[in-house]
Amino acid sequence: MELRESVAADVPAITSIYNDIIKTSTAVYSEEPVSLENRMDWWQSRRAQGYPVLVATEREAVTGFASFGDFRAWPGYRFSVEHTVHIDSSWRGRGVGGALVRNLILRAQEMGKHVMIGGVDGENKHSLHFHQKLGFEQVAHFRQIGYKFDRFLDLIFVQYWLTPPR
Repeated sequence: MELRESVAADVPAITSIYNDIIKTSTAVYSEEPVSLENRMDWWQSRRAQGYPVLVATEREAVTGFASFGDFRAWPGYRFSVEHTVHIDSSWRGRGVGGALVRNLILRAQEMGKHVMIGGVDGENKHSLHFHQKLGFEQVAHFRQIGYKFDRFLDLIFVQYWLTPPR
């Protein structure tokens, strides 16, 4: 497995992974697939802001991607970022996600960020356990604030200290 900064040629694979997540899970609270143009705009925006968009590859095929961006747009949140990580369904459970998130953590620390946040669907026990193993702690549980697949969904926020709490 190779981890690297993504390039524009990776965006179709990123889009495919993301749309599969939308179609098959509650990891993203959206029901409509996104266009290649949508993901390209997202990719260009992250890059323009200086944020990483990493890909994991195996024999040059993208097996997963991860990124972080502003947690919230207001200046008081400038030391906090929110991450996203999505793995191709055939590559889950093989260490791809952990490698990507550990690399994101290092990148965020290098940028002088203080906290990394993740939003996890309350039913996604695998993702909650995954984040706990990486050192994230659960800090909030929002009940029934999302809606997908004809049901209300809980959202759990997890947090990782990039620098020691003060």
